[in-house]
Amino acid sequence: MFKALLSNDQAMAVVLAIVLINCSVYITSNLVIYFFKYDFGGEKWYDSFTVFNTFGGAVQILAMMLFFPVLRKFFNTIKIFYISIAMAFLGYLSLLILVFTSMNNVFILFIPAFFIFSANGMLIVLTTVFLANTVDYGEIKNNRRDESVIFSMQTFVVKLASGVAVLISSICIHLCGFKKDTSNTEEVVENVAKSSVVILRMTMTIIPIIGLFFALIIFAKKYILTDEKVQEIADSLKEKRVLNGSDNEFKN
Repeated sequence: MFKALLSNDQAMAVVLAIVLINCSVYITSNLVIYFFKYDFGGEKWYDSFTVFNTFGGAVQILAMMLFFPVLRKFFNTIKIFYISIAMAFLGYLSLLILVFTSMNNVFILFIPAFFIFSANGMLIVLTTVFLANTVDYGEIKNNRRDESVIFSMQTFVVKLASGVAVLISSICIHLCGFKKDTSNTEEVVENVAKSSVVILRMTMTIIPIIGLFFALIIFAKKYILTDEKVQEIADSLKEKRVLNGSDNEFKN
């Protein structure tokens, strides 16, 4: 599996980008319940958290089913990737600004949630497309089609990103002194240390922004499979298979 990945530089670039993007999103999603309980607060903090999550999930699905197909009519996949990353940056920057204000209305948080979850929805589709493109590229480069291996990497990197995100989130929770058990949805927390709140806010915004930045740099520098290049590779493979078929027929 690793041999197939390491011999395919385009697959490696996509996998690294996916890990960084997923880590960024997962860190925020792991910590958001602690934000609502210990920072946003209030007696109905869990209701606010539920509303926020429901909105985010709906927007993510909408982005996958509607936003991406609409944008695809006007832009190629690489441009949509950059648009999605820009939306994610905008979402995290607006979230960073909002969490350091006296904001206490969950509906205001819908603004960063819209950009972050929309971006994530489209990036899920895009990374699948990009991985598919690297299969043909690998066949041209290495004379071997590692389709099953490449697609299995998507599940692997999701689990890897989840593990890294849980580690970072756990360190943040430990440093903040928060209880890991959030099952008591009726508990109202007061007088949380200001330093703990700052650590929480910075971890769920700044670290994801850094992760997205490095994902953008890796993708921009390493990924070369434009729509035109993908079509060129597909045509070359088609021609190669036709020639091989003709040779086999001649030999028979």
